[in-house]
Amino acid sequence: MPKESSEQKQRRARKIVALLKRHYPEAGCTLSYRTIHQLMVATILSAQCTDERVNLVTPALFKKYRSLKAFAESDLAELGRDIYSTGFHNAKAKSIRASALQLIDRHGGRIPRDLDSLVKLTGVGRKTASVILGAGYGLAEGIVVDTHVGRISRLLGLSSQKDAVKIERDLIPLIPEKDWIQYSHLLILHGRTICKARRPDCSNCFLHKLCPSTTS
Repeated sequence: MPKESSEQKQRRARKIVALLKRHYPEAGCTLSYRTIHQLMVATILSAQCTDERVNLVTPALFKKYRSLKAFAESDLAELGRDIYSTGFHNAKAKSIRASALQLIDRHGGRIPRDLDSLVKLTGVGRKTASVILGAGYGLAEGIVVDTHVGRISRLLGLSSQKDAVKIERDLIPLIPEKDWIQYSHLLILHGRTICKARRPDCSNCFLHKLCPSTTS
């Protein structure tokens, strides 16, 4: 693919998003939750862990800890055991309990609706905050960049960066703001079905004409 101007790259990015939306109309957040705080807990657990694994853990977890107060008052060692299979259980347990305490002390038990307040909570980085705002409140403060989004965005030539913050910075001017939330869901689903990390199925990929990394 010849070198693109910024305008050409933007047009190509929009064609990519349109095709992804056509092929994955059902794409959305794959974490299971009923409340915004449950979404926050599930997103913290999803770090270095698959959503499928998190969804196996959270039904029993949310049945045991039925409220923000219950998480705030939880026994740290016991909470760690309850989430053990998600990996990094001690650190995640500390983040979940500490952030619950902070929400009660600083925000009256409510989940903030702005990025700056969210990222001040223990265990909540920009990615987690963007998931909460996007999936929980429908607010597009940025683009969530996980491993699928970063990897496929690089393959598509939309960014050459490896750092999630820098990738997001590259994507923001290319992806229409109305699609910022959906873009992440679309790429995650595409990465699980066709553009798999170990063996991308380029020959059956509907994006191959728009992808500079295609092998078909």
